[in-house]
Amino acid sequence: MLFSTAMKRPSTRRLERGSGKRSGARLAKGLLLAGAAVGLPVLISEVIRRRAEPPQAPRWGRAHRFAGALGEVVFQELGAGDPPVVLLHSFGPGYDADQWRATAEILAERHAVYVPDLPGWGRSEPPLGGHRAETCVATIEDFLRGVVRQPAVLVGAGISAAYAVQVAADHPDGVLALVLVGALGLPGNGGIVPEGAGPAFLRRVLRVPVVRGTLLDLLTSRAALTHHLRNEAYAAPERVDAALLDHHYRASHAPRARAALAAYLRGDLGVDVEKDLAQVDAPVLLAWGRAAAASRVENADLWLRLLPGAELEVFQGSGDLPHVESATAFCHAIERFLDAVRA
Repeated sequence: MLFSTAMKRPSTRRLERGSGKRSGARLAKGLLLAGAAVGLPVLISEVIRRRAEPPQAPRWGRAHRFAGALGEVVFQELGAGDPPVVLLHSFGPGYDADQWRATAEILAERHAVYVPDLPGWGRSEPPLGGHRAETCVATIEDFLRGVVRQPAVLVGAGISAAYAVQVAADHPDGVLALVLVGALGLPGNGGIVPEGAGPAFLRRVLRVPVVRGTLLDLLTSRAALTHHLRNEAYAAPERVDAALLDHHYRASHAPRARAALAAYLRGDLGVDVEKDLAQVDAPVLLAWGRAAAASRVENADLWLRLLPGAELEVFQGSGDLPHVESATAFCHAIERFLDAVRA
């Protein structure tokens, strides 16, 4: 009996050691798989970023750099004449001053036109104060003081329209008139995150560095950009040609642009300007694309209720970017508006 018991004990110990080895092997295998799951997206992201070439330098206007208090701002300057016009681009993957090219060239026939890449977008440096709405507003104010140096017509698209409202409310002497294009910034029309994605979910995901990189790679892939531009931004998909898609792809893969896009998708660049509207004395023109997302078209009425003295222009055949798709009609509307302001 003792012999039998003694014989069983080593067997039990061998079983325990064998079980421990198998558990260790399973753990090691799990760690390797987890490492691969985490490391592979990082590697793929790095390869994508290394292969993505920087966007080509603009072939329109005169390029300048403004050493602002919150970081260097790169901008295009065109034309001459009063009042000066400052064009502020909307936010999205690969968005920058280039979206204003057609409009800027038309307006430059009668005005001095300034088109900056906002902080962290396009060729401009990330802001020293970090990617926040108040930093963007302060940069625009700094730009008006340091570059334009006289009352200007401030034209903003998307969330930049909300920034223009804040600038006009805080510094009325520097803003002659406002043109708000597909404006965001009121409760219920924040437009801070892509349609169908909850802000809470995106904020959580985009704050995890590894996952953030992978998600941004998905959002800035050629397939995703093609879908966004042809189905969400433009009313006429055929206007999204290979050159436009290539620009958005290159611009959205620049390191500084990825950080700015992540901040935008997290909601860090959003702002509520409902209270600021009561302090705006400058004349206002609201511009909307007829084929813009239904929720955004409905928001035109909301803006009109809060700005009863504003004018409204709706552009047929345009989506969220009427200044791109209907540049000639858009510029004619601005000139009519400014002629009325002068009168």
